[in-house]
Amino acid sequence: MATSTPTVVEYVINRLADLGIDRVFGVPGDYAFPFDDAIEKCDRLEWIACANELNAAYAADGYARIYGASILSTTYGVGELSAINGVMGAKSQRLPMFFLVGSPSTRIQRQGLVTHHTLGDGVFNNFQAISAAACCVSTNLTPDNVIDEMERVIRDALRFSEPAYIIVPMDYALMPINGAPVKGVPLASVKKANSDPASLEAAVNFVMSKVNAAKNIVALPSNLVASYGLTNQFIELLNKSNMSFATPPMGKGLVSESHPNYLGVYSGVSSSPKDLKCVVESADLVFDIGGLINEDINTGNWTNNLDPQKTIVLGDHYVKLGGTIFSGVALGDMLSELTKRINPVAKVQTTEKLSKFPLVGAPADSTNSANFYPRLQNMLRAGDVLVAETGTCMLYMTPMLLPEGVGFQSQTLWGSIGWATPAAEGICMANKAGRTIVVTGDGSHQLTANEIGTMGRYGIKPIIFVLNNALYGVEIVVSEVGWKYDDLAKWNYSQLPAAMGCNNWFSAKVSTVAELDAAIEKANSFDGASYIEVMIPAAESQPVAKQLQDHVYKVNIPV
Repeated sequence: MATSTPTVVEYVINRLADLGIDRVFGVPGDYAFPFDDAIEKCDRLEWIACANELNAAYAADGYARIYGASILSTTYGVGELSAINGVMGAKSQRLPMFFLVGSPSTRIQRQGLVTHHTLGDGVFNNFQAISAAACCVSTNLTPDNVIDEMERVIRDALRFSEPAYIIVPMDYALMPINGAPVKGVPLASVKKANSDPASLEAAVNFVMSKVNAAKNIVALPSNLVASYGLTNQFIELLNKSNMSFATPPMGKGLVSESHPNYLGVYSGVSSSPKDLKCVVESADLVFDIGGLINEDINTGNWTNNLDPQKTIVLGDHYVKLGGTIFSGVALGDMLSELTKRINPVAKVQTTEKLSKFPLVGAPADSTNSANFYPRLQNMLRAGDVLVAETGTCMLYMTPMLLPEGVGFQSQTLWGSIGWATPAAEGICMANKAGRTIVVTGDGSHQLTANEIGTMGRYGIKPIIFVLNNALYGVEIVVSEVGWKYDDLAKWNYSQLPAAMGCNNWFSAKVSTVAELDAAIEKANSFDGASYIEVMIPAAESQPVAKQLQDHVYKVNIPV
């Protein structure tokens, strides 16, 4: 029996579903109705109706971190612009996200009709440059180009590991495609980049000559390793070579921190353990795998000091040491070839050994950071993904030694407060191995807390800790005490899940160590979502030295 020719949007949705993505995050809108309908009719995808477009982008970001790619859908203008901050964050993190936007029909556009979601000037491409700038590739689809364009867009989004912008006018969206459909394969089967054979051979020979001449070697894998789906390949290289490794904050949790070759978190003077900075920077050879991003928090406020003549960068499509650069060399191919040829090397060790945070606090003591984070560390188990919001909680959690098989996600580079709550939704939906545990400050949480209702609607089971100190604590840390703009509206956080229709959630407000212990014990055994408000003293948030503030922001006149 012959099958009917798919429409443009049906083809787009099914071609993306071929990758194995099983959720679409978004907000419905009239110009996007053809996409919305096609998503709902596709038995391989579940439509996740988020509280707003920004939350949807954050959730898609979280999903892509675990699965490897995601889909976001909004309407034209107001919808896509609301999502842009989250899409930009995914670009900074190097996450493939297929950003679907429905636009007014070409019949409206060609008549220059003034319609809603526009500037009233009869111009219909005002927003496309903005949305395309948040992505590595963009396309305007038609029935004639949709087959070729989708292959190009998918290829480039995966090759660069960044978002892709796909816009379709309503009338074209409902027209049948012209041409033979392409049947894709699951994401794990897609080779994202290919190397030039001669360049690859030359690069491998060059790198191996440096490896053979070095007495001690340290690897620094970045988040790009995970974004390209190369974590297992990197682990194979570690196990074959016996190479010691540390991670920058943006790479934390990439490999289990119980791995015998794990040294700690390398971040300049903020490294953990402290002598890791010296150990890494004094190595004969450093493998910078994926490319260390020299962002302030990722490098201890730019206090890292890697010698470029001893640091081999294995980039996404290049290899570099000093002034020697090989182009057309894919990271996956380099990892594979090095694993074949490398022999075991000597382990590098730090003097100070990593250990768990000491458990402090008597039952009657008030809750604070000193007694909260060790208890958070103790509750973690294999399969968990720990999500750290931008803010002071990230500073506490980055040095934390994670147990066997525990992942870690943060938004170190983009640093958009409010990211963690909706991102945890996407992570929870993609993480089939264990729990998703998110820690957020109350200031960040107030930006996106309405996504809790979406979590309840779709029955996911995160564990959420909201640290309540009634102010933007991290702003005080990098400024000074006393400004009213750092004070927050007084919310009753523990009542939010019930108010948003999250039935059968465990919710609690804790202010003593005994209450915290009881809440964690309940969350660990509870077959459902947990939401725990933890009171934290506002006095903990104190400004860092003016000298450090100026080092970070470089405002003052040099003396």
